[in-house]
Amino acid sequence: MIKDVRHVGIVVSDMEKSLKFYRDLLGLKIKSLVNEQGEFLDNMLAHENVKNKVAKLYAKNGNVLVELINSKSYGNKKDRDFFTIGASHFAFTVDDLEKTYDYLIKNGVKFTAPPQQTPDGFAKVTFCEDPDGTPIELVEVINAD
Repeated sequence: MIKDVRHVGIVVSDMEKSLKFYRDLLGLKIKSLVNEQGEFLDNMLAHENVKNKVAKLYAKNGNVLVELINSKSYGNKKDRDFFTIGASHFAFTVDDLEKTYDYLIKNGVKFTAPPQQTPDGFAKVTFCEDPDGTPIELVEVINAD
C-alpha cells in the first residue's frame, strides 16, 4: 500500500529563523516557498480562513521533503516534547557526525549530548533542536554490515 515517505511537516513559529537552521546550517535546498490559502486548504485542514507560509526543502538525494509550515491565521502552539503522544522527532543521515556537531555547536544549535556510538556499533547518533525545540536526530552510519 505505502510506496514511499513523501514529506515530514513541521510547524514553525518563525519562517526566517527556521530557514536559517534547515537551509543555511543543515544544507537543505528550497524546492518552493509559497503562501497557501483558499477553499481547498480550509477543507483539508477542517478550519476556516487558513493562511500558511510553506517552505518545501529537500536533501542531496532529493527524495524526502521537509515541509516547514508557518500559520499566519491560527498562530503556533508549543505544548509538545519528546514524550508527547504522536511523532516525536525525525532523523537526518550525515556524512561526518563529529564535523556536523562541531559546526552546529559553533552556530548556537542546542544538543542533548555529544555524538555517541550505538551499542551495536552500527552508527554514531546525537539529537539537536531546531529553533522551535523540535527534536532532530543526526545519524552517521559507521558499520553498514
